[in-house]
Amino acid sequence: MELGTTIEPPKEMIFTMGRSIAEALRIGNGALLPSSVFLSILMTMSPDITELLEEWPYDPESSVRIISANDGRNVLQVRLPLGIEQYELDGRPDGIKPHGHQTFLDFIESRLQEFVREYRTDTGFIVSHEEFQKLHEEGTLFYYRYLLLFQINDFERVLRDTSHNLRICALVEKYVQSQEDKSTLLQYKPYILRMNALARSMLLIQRREEERAKEVLSDTIEQIRSLPEVDSPTFQFEKIRSINYLTSTLKQLMGDQEDTLERLKKELEKAVKEENYELAAKLRDQIRELE
Repeated sequence: MELGTTIEPPKEMIFTMGRSIAEALRIGNGALLPSSVFLSILMTMSPDITELLEEWPYDPESSVRIISANDGRNVLQVRLPLGIEQYELDGRPDGIKPHGHQTFLDFIESRLQEFVREYRTDTGFIVSHEEFQKLHEEGTLFYYRYLLLFQINDFERVLRDTSHNLRICALVEKYVQSQEDKSTLLQYKPYILRMNALARSMLLIQRREEERAKEVLSDTIEQIRSLPEVDSPTFQFEKIRSINYLTSTLKQLMGDQEDTLERLKKELEKAVKEENYELAAKLRDQIRELE
């Protein structure tokens, strides 16, 4: 079942990616390469990527691929009109490990756990403006990656990345003091919920659990409807668009089931006329399940 060919992203979300020199100098155990070794490596590498671009010409219909990196790990690449972007498939898309954690969100959550262990309550725990900015930047990186993963039907990772961003929303909603900071992120929550629901429903459909997929879509529609209001035109736009998209998807899924039921009934009628009772029995079982 096709759930639409285009997922329009929220607007006004822009990011730049790249490692710092310090990160580029780090080797697997966290130690730093000597600068002389790093410079000698750079000397052997040409900054010209013409060959890479010629090897993979830009094609808007086929612009995303997964390749094996030199160390054997898989990475996600996107061919743009004027270059190539590369994302890590797991962990942060840029590969950075903030404070030794897989993500900055993990770092803040570990700090929260330490706070609760010490004070036996989360009352008084605060996410600062600077920490919020880092969470927002990380969420944007995950957002760009899950859009690409959705295009290649990697719904497991879409579910993982959207769940990560919903955890950021929950943290910001509870522990960020600035209302402006909260609104900056939470205005996109309807969209994140929509993508999360689509990923969950597609995984269920792949397992032939259509009824549960419909429940996920219905529940998420109600969840988006009941979200606390955010004073932002973007929030209103994303809320309406997400509800409409999920409602359309739910109707499509229900329509597919009705079409299947009608087809099975016709096949049953034909099987009975032809006295193919074994096939008729199987068809009755399938019809009973759908009904």
